[in-house]
Amino acid sequence: MFPEDRVLVGVINRKRDLDHALQNWWYRIPEGRMKHGVNTEYIAFFLSRAFKERNGGIYYFAECQGFELVKRRDLIPEEHNHPRADEVYYKLQFRNVKEKSPPVINTTKRSVSFIYTTWDRFVKATTIRDLYSKEDIFVDRIYHALHHAGIQPDRTWSAEFRNRAAELRILCQNGTFVASTRPDNPANMYLNVLRSEDEILAEILAGINHQGGPLIVPIPIDRI
Repeated sequence: MFPEDRVLVGVINRKRDLDHALQNWWYRIPEGRMKHGVNTEYIAFFLSRAFKERNGGIYYFAECQGFELVKRRDLIPEEHNHPRADEVYYKLQFRNVKEKSPPVINTTKRSVSFIYTTWDRFVKATTIRDLYSKEDIFVDRIYHALHHAGIQPDRTWSAEFRNRAAELRILCQNGTFVASTRPDNPANMYLNVLRSEDEILAEILAGINHQGGPLIVPIPIDRI
């Protein structure tokens, strides 16, 4: 265990999926949700509203052993008629699932999908906010604000590639608009954490419009 080890937080929405994690030691991620591959030493599990009193918390984690690409029908044969049965998933494998004590609680009820963080932050964390670096929490707010505006950005966490700049990428009609926390690339918009969120968001939307508007890619609500 090293402070810079990466921890990927994934959401579990169904009891049967938690059973797979706790008993069979695997967790699935749609291949399309991890465009850069799965880059992590640890996996942690955020439990959704299906878990009642444990809703909105990270209660378990494990050290990753590897992964393979598998079709959903092979992962969950009892759901072979599922609409995404032929889609490809990462089957992330691990051993010795441990309880996170204290758990990491979502006190602000912020939207959670996947989160990359580092081991040193994870072991000390008691709230979701504790998992974020200063750059990542700023980019996360912009990311969700863009979603609320109907934009579907791709994002890179600073922890995902060990302190590479956090960035947002939006596919546009005339190319890709990139906003990054790295200040020395003139081709990208600089996400300066000292500026206001509204100011940054307005500049991003203007940049997207300058490139012909967003390229609309339909994404189903339930991708898991």
